[in-house]
Amino acid sequence: MLSPGPSRGRVLVVEDDLDLLEVYSDVLLEAGFDVTTLSDGGGALHALEGGTFDVVLTDVLMPGATGVDVLRAVRERDLDVPVVLVTGSPSVETAVQALELGALRYLLKPVSAPDLVRSVEEAVRLRRLATVKREALRFLGQTDGLMGDRAGLEAVYSRALANLHMVYQPIVRTRDRTVFAWEALLRTREPAVGGPLQFLEVAERLGRVRDLGRIIRGTVSRAATHTRGTMFFLNLHPDDLLDESLYDPRSPLSHLAPEVVLEITERSRIDSGPDMRERVRRLRGMGFRIAIDDLGAGYAGLTAFASLQPDFVKLDRGLVAGIDRDLMKKKLVGSIVAVSRDMGIATVAEGVETTGERDAAGELGCELMQGFFFRRPEELRAGETFPPALDA
Repeated sequence: MLSPGPSRGRVLVVEDDLDLLEVYSDVLLEAGFDVTTLSDGGGALHALEGGTFDVVLTDVLMPGATGVDVLRAVRERDLDVPVVLVTGSPSVETAVQALELGALRYLLKPVSAPDLVRSVEEAVRLRRLATVKREALRFLGQTDGLMGDRAGLEAVYSRALANLHMVYQPIVRTRDRTVFAWEALLRTREPAVGGPLQFLEVAERLGRVRDLGRIIRGTVSRAATHTRGTMFFLNLHPDDLLDESLYDPRSPLSHLAPEVVLEITERSRIDSGPDMRERVRRLRGMGFRIAIDDLGAGYAGLTAFASLQPDFVKLDRGLVAGIDRDLMKKKLVGSIVAVSRDMGIATVAEGVETTGERDAAGELGCELMQGFFFRRPEELRAGETFPPALDA
């Protein structure tokens, strides 16, 4: 049933007790809301497919689908629609699920008319606030895919995972522009995820980082198997270092260890993990080499370097951008390159985009370079091989 005239908001009410359904509808219509009523969870799931609502008010125990099922369905479609659960048989299990999946309220029957209206009014205001926040973020050019609760993040993560793919960007030798290695970079075609860092943030919030790391390593190992003799750089999340599957000699990547450099970003607290030195020693024993990524943009100190003993350091794009025009950057990079060389560590200038940056980094002694100047990251398609040299 739909109310005529101006509306304070669209409310979907789902309740299998027809008397209560009529009461809820009358109260909310009287308060000025546009109300759609359904008496079973299955019907609610169908209604969500074809309509948009500002608030969903649903009973917990219903035929066809539970209120928690309805809540999950809402979050799969919209991260911002508030859901109010109502029950006459409260349980710890449903209360925990309601909290975890982002229900706005968990009301106990009988619900008074003032409490019902107050809860729906609050929900509508929050819905409008969320809409304004998303508009502001879009105006500022920021991504907004991570706003929402666990159920919404689960839906986003599942879609991102289904659309996961890897792209590859060359790391070139400064002296002759031949390809030294290819860095494997995470991507997804899921529009709600703004990029690889946001993809990882979703995984972090859901506790799925290690699962995602295994999928990434498996994907890269399949590509590398078809291009034996090619060196690959592969980013590790610090939590990956605590995943025993990384050290499993039967894992696909372990068979390619001599051809793989594992990158650990300096932006993370890479010296705070337990047994870091021992874990790196185990990886080296398997044949992997180690790189510190984003050098100059993070927190790593002497302890991290002592633990990791990197074979490569990758200079952060912030140090490389405009280096041909910035005397201070030249001094900093020159010093890093000199110290790294003394320690037997090769330096990679990341984010090279111009001829000036390429020439300046080369003059300062960077052995390797990477960036859009040479090639943008590209997906490796079936049957393709990596070219050994570039024209740049």
